[in-house]
Amino acid sequence: MRFASYAIISKYFIMEFIVNITQELINRSNNRCELCSSTEDLSVYEVYPSDETPDKAIYICSTCKEQMQNKSLDENYWNCLHESMWSEVPAVQVTVVRLLKKLGWQDQLDMLYLEDDVKAWADDEPKFLEVTKDANGNILNAGDSVSIIKDLEVKGAGFTAKRGTVVKNITLAPDVDGHVEGRVNGTKIYLKTEFLKKI
Repeated sequence: MRFASYAIISKYFIMEFIVNITQELINRSNNRCELCSSTEDLSVYEVYPSDETPDKAIYICSTCKEQMQNKSLDENYWNCLHESMWSEVPAVQVTVVRLLKKLGWQDQLDMLYLEDDVKAWADDEPKFLEVTKDANGNILNAGDSVSIIKDLEVKGAGFTAKRGTVVKNITLAPDVDGHVEGRVNGTKIYLKTEFLKKI
């Protein structure tokens, strides 16, 4: 019973932590997408490399999130960056710089002034894999939910991720080939995509 109580308490603190981050970002963004100003379907997006704090995250809409995962960006859609590029929030600045680079909009980049630490953060850009697939060959995107198809021992965490466990809101792992990141038992871990099935 003692272990069950600890698990409940741990789960409560994790949920409270997520709620607190989300609320901080809602307040900071005035409940609008920090890239395009949309008020629809907003959620937290961690800016690589994340430390799971509001300072390393932005609040964006599902359309921006989907666009950011595409191999090629829709230039017409990203005209919204002409406004968001002037944000004073470092995490937004970093995201905008990375998008402008991907779009090849050098004129816009030349107009920006960034503090040295923000510039270094923006330059520390992840090398995204072109395609990340599950065990059945289905393409995985950030935010997807997956099911674990084999018991996986999690080294260093002291538990086994059981077959059938559902992992929601995965993150692509740019620094580890063939893996995604997700939370299992409240712990953020890398998961091999060959042992995952997209839901």
